[in-house]
Amino acid sequence: MLTINLFNGLVYGALLIVMCSGLALIYGLRRVVNFAHGSLYMLGAYLGYSIATQSNFWVALVAAPAIMALFGVLLDRYGFRLLQDRDPLTVVLVTFGLLLVIEDFVQTVWGKSNLSVPTPELLNFTVDLFGTSVPAYRIAVIVVGAAVALGLSLWLRQSKYGLFVRAASTDPTTTAMQGVNTDALSAGVVGLGTALAGLAGVVAAPFLSLSPSMSSDVIIDSFVVVVVGGLGSLAGAFIAAMVLGMVQALGAVYLPDLAMLLPFVLMVAILIWKPAGFAGSRT
Repeated sequence: MLTINLFNGLVYGALLIVMCSGLALIYGLRRVVNFAHGSLYMLGAYLGYSIATQSNFWVALVAAPAIMALFGVLLDRYGFRLLQDRDPLTVVLVTFGLLLVIEDFVQTVWGKSNLSVPTPELLNFTVDLFGTSVPAYRIAVIVVGAAVALGLSLWLRQSKYGLFVRAASTDPTTTAMQGVNTDALSAGVVGLGTALAGLAGVVAAPFLSLSPSMSSDVIIDSFVVVVVGGLGSLAGAFIAAMVLGMVQALGAVYLPDLAMLLPFVLMVAILIWKPAGFAGSRT
């Protein structure tokens, strides 16, 4: 029993890594707290459902994040770019309004009924893990989370554009004075962050039911991860996602009456111990 609980914690933690990486990237560069990020995850899941229905899951895995990336670029150009110097209350109201618009759009197009995406045939089998049978697809989710974490870390540390992102996150004015087009850079980062939210939605679709409420189910955990990890810190978000995944999985079994409160208890405890989160504001 403990093995399967720990495994489920890893799966959920890996999904949170994919989801929260985009949220941390967007905040790190635009300094916009995007309350609509959960709805972007939901929209990606529904797009993946429609594409998978018309073709197959693997096409959806590529096409849905690509569509979401384009949406993210437009969102930055006509939304986040205008919000980055506004007061926090305005940002909260606008992004929360965007969440409501996307939720209403999803209900209008796909309805309110729960939908599901079949597990791809290639991964529709079980694997023996320390004497316990676990779905191969969920192992693939862990692999996707690890690949996203590794890929983003290498991109930020080893590439020229990753260096620009890190510099602009620290001091956008000085970075722009060095000849970097920070608006184009920010649009690309918001596009990437939105694509990651869409990817998380597509990846989650085969083992979580799709519903218009799925955005609210994940956005609270996402913000807990970002705050606990340190605002704008990818490394902190990776650590916090795995910790929260374990807390959620074990809490649902051993403390079911308190399971809903555990993320907040974790956040309060970490912020009392270290107010800046695991990794402060570093990227």
